[in-house]
Amino acid sequence: MAKPQKAKHTKASAHSSPTPQAKQTKPAVWVWILAAAVILLVAAGVVILPRLQQGDQAVSLAREVSVAEAHQLREEGVFVLDVRQQEEWDEIHIPGATLIPLDQLSARLSEIPEDQEVLVYCRSGNRSQEGRDILLQAGFGQVTSMAGGIREWSSAGYPTVSGR
Repeated sequence: MAKPQKAKHTKASAHSSPTPQAKQTKPAVWVWILAAAVILLVAAGVVILPRLQQGDQAVSLAREVSVAEAHQLREEGVFVLDVRQQEEWDEIHIPGATLIPLDQLSARLSEIPEDQEVLVYCRSGNRSQEGRDILLQAGFGQVTSMAGGIREWSSAGYPTVSGR
């Protein structure tokens, strides 16, 4: 019987070119550059594009604010829009607000200033989200909805009025 021969390792085989698998373990520098560029573009789209320029200062409203934040916005002169029905408005509303019921909003967009921030509210916060979305889809850039609605507003002790 013949003895099995040991594999001979020569210097040439120890220094031979790496296998294709070994070359694929380290991505090329251009892959890292491309990945970084994609991350920067996504970050720019998320952070920069939603902001609107007002003079030299970037301004952006959250999609929804608390009643405390809404009160502050009202104090700063934001346009306050009530999207409830007339009967609800007559019972209680925020002083200085404008009433445009949600079902009439799309037809009455011209009554809302395009160059001013808009705070939308309703009874509990659901219709105001719909109103906000209608305004955003119509091209109004500075629109927010008040979470909790007039119920939470009045519970917090902020000013309200009754009647027309």
